[in-house]
Amino acid sequence: MLEKKSTKWLVRMGVLIAIIVLMSFTPIGYLKVGAIEITFIMIPVIIGAITLGAKSGAILGAVFGITSFIQCFGASPFGAMLLSINWFFTLLTCLIPRILMGWLTGVIFSALYKKDKTKGNALSFIVTSLVAPLMNTFFFMLFIIVLFGSSEYITELQAGRNIFEFVVWFVGLNGVIEAAVSFLVGGTISKAVYKFANK
Repeated sequence: MLEKKSTKWLVRMGVLIAIIVLMSFTPIGYLKVGAIEITFIMIPVIIGAITLGAKSGAILGAVFGITSFIQCFGASPFGAMLLSINWFFTLLTCLIPRILMGWLTGVIFSALYKKDKTKGNALSFIVTSLVAPLMNTFFFMLFIIVLFGSSEYITELQAGRNIFEFVVWFVGLNGVIEAAVSFLVGGTISKAVYKFANK
């Protein structure tokens, strides 16, 4: 029984990791409008964290972070600039926020699901799939400010704005789109997969 459960976990994780990698290196994962990059790769991370748990979410978040770091080697102008400033800080900025997002998504869903009295535990899926992209944006911007805030590049981008104004300006439209898509797609798919997997 344990072996069967382990095999199912490996298969599901394998599929989600494959989707993350596929999205990372095709236009499906990143919508690029000028210097702005809108990423949808967190969707399989959200689905995995909800359906497989917090540890699985952290692993999927790590895969997301690694592919994000690879993007810095030419595919992402912003990432390439960060890489030229400090490669190790860039690695941390790509990796740690995504691991935290994946892990916390699983933790939040598990806590909500236990107390959710709505029909089909709908509120758990809705709240989790909305909070996840917000966490991703928050942690990413936190690392940008802490690790690169004093760099000439970020100082020029900040252009006299205070930290709050800079974050709102920088995140802007892409943060709203990411949250909306993750909320609609991630929440819907994760609920369907969760119900199917736990029949």
